[in-house]
Amino acid sequence: MIKNDNIAQSSHSPKGGAGGGLKSLAKDTAIYGLSSIVGRFLNYLLVPLYTHYMPKESGDYGVSTNIYAYTALILVLLTFGMETTLFRFANEEKEKSDTVFSTGFTLIASLTAVFLILVFGFISPIADKLGYAEHHNYLLMMAVVVAMDALQALPFSYLRFQKRPIRFASLKMLFIALNIGLNVLFFVVLHRTSVFYVFLLNLVCTGVISLLFLPQLFKIQWHFDVALLRRMFSYSWPILILGIAGNLNQVADKIMFPLVYPDQADANVQLGVYGSCVKIAMIMAMITQAFRYAYEPIVFAKAKDGDKNEYYAVAMKYFLIFTLLAFLCVMGYIDVLQHILGKDYREGMQVVPIVMAAEIMMGVYFNLSFWYKLIDKTIYGAWFSLAGCAVLFAVNYFFIPKYSYMACAWGGVAGYGTAMVLSYIVGQIKNPIPYPMKSIMVYVLMAALFFAVMQAVPQEWPVVLRLAINTALICAFVGHILYHDLPLKSLPVVGKYFR
Repeated sequence: MIKNDNIAQSSHSPKGGAGGGLKSLAKDTAIYGLSSIVGRFLNYLLVPLYTHYMPKESGDYGVSTNIYAYTALILVLLTFGMETTLFRFANEEKEKSDTVFSTGFTLIASLTAVFLILVFGFISPIADKLGYAEHHNYLLMMAVVVAMDALQALPFSYLRFQKRPIRFASLKMLFIALNIGLNVLFFVVLHRTSVFYVFLLNLVCTGVISLLFLPQLFKIQWHFDVALLRRMFSYSWPILILGIAGNLNQVADKIMFPLVYPDQADANVQLGVYGSCVKIAMIMAMITQAFRYAYEPIVFAKAKDGDKNEYYAVAMKYFLIFTLLAFLCVMGYIDVLQHILGKDYREGMQVVPIVMAAEIMMGVYFNLSFWYKLIDKTIYGAWFSLAGCAVLFAVNYFFIPKYSYMACAWGGVAGYGTAMVLSYIVGQIKNPIPYPMKSIMVYVLMAALFFAVMQAVPQEWPVVLRLAINTALICAFVGHILYHDLPLKSLPVVGKYFR
């Protein structure tokens, strides 16, 4: 058994009530954010690196965007919903958590082995079909990367279950540091500017992290439980469908774009522009991921608490408050942030607010998803996500030929919006939660108004003046938060000066 000093004294115990749970959530979100938000921010160093050293006309950044979209989808298939399933069953019988882990890990390892055999055995027809007939090595390297990522998924989730965010964050940050360091070495110092090195360095870094998990795996009390696997499988397969549909909402545009864009010679160039601009909008994905890492274990642990619905409602409100604040900050300083990209890639910056709005909807949908996870009705999530995915596919298929990557951005809004609305309506019927909708809508409308003002400021005005106006609007939004929902006197450390 891996040493665990925190499970017995979990900070989300009922004794603390909703307020205590929220403090635990905030603390863990901050720690997980070190690996998610800060880590991805550091990874942004690779965006200017790639967009400055890989010319737009080469299409290399588009190739990277396309292949990473495929690997993201394959990772969902290989992990088979076992990350959420681990929390569900390990919290149910904590004394058998090692058995839950080892049973789930065995399933993932088996699926991964089959995947690698198929890829290496049929690489030629696969490469031909995907348009990489002359670059088998790209696909083989990324197949091994996604296999190792799949094998790491459950050990990372087990660290979250054990309340070991420091170990979790350390491994994530080590990967980021290695990846950035090697990319700077190869692209800047050695002038190796082909997309080949993007994949090669990812392979090396992922391999290092996989090796560092071996000591942890050796401490597990391994036991495969067939009866438990049947129960876990029954719970996880709808989550798999949910995961596939949810992931397709994120990557389908990048997979479909080269297939439906009318100018095949220009497809990877345009996809590179879209993929690079989307990176700026991914601040929302970072916040949502950090929130999820902390929130998911707490939700399942609080499932039997009397105040659980109050907790879920308040958590939703604060999630929206801070994602809307992040949206305003990004859009308020977009004149500065655009310089992250090489000059030739900035033509697609108009997709940023649209993609960020889609990511906020995805985060809301994630928060809404717990009503069916907690009552073991994950099939609802599968249907909602499939509906959203169908809408996204339709928008991309019909509108990419005419509107290029702008259709991809609006397709995300349409897809996530569909899933979000369906989940809210059905959830309020099946398992109603008293979300503070009036207060939430005030924040949504305020953010929309402030964004409209930012957009209305003439572009020919001096940048300093535009930034000053945007800063004033952001400060007004923060002031509303502090006055109505987060008074300074309630904050740690600084609070004592406002009492």
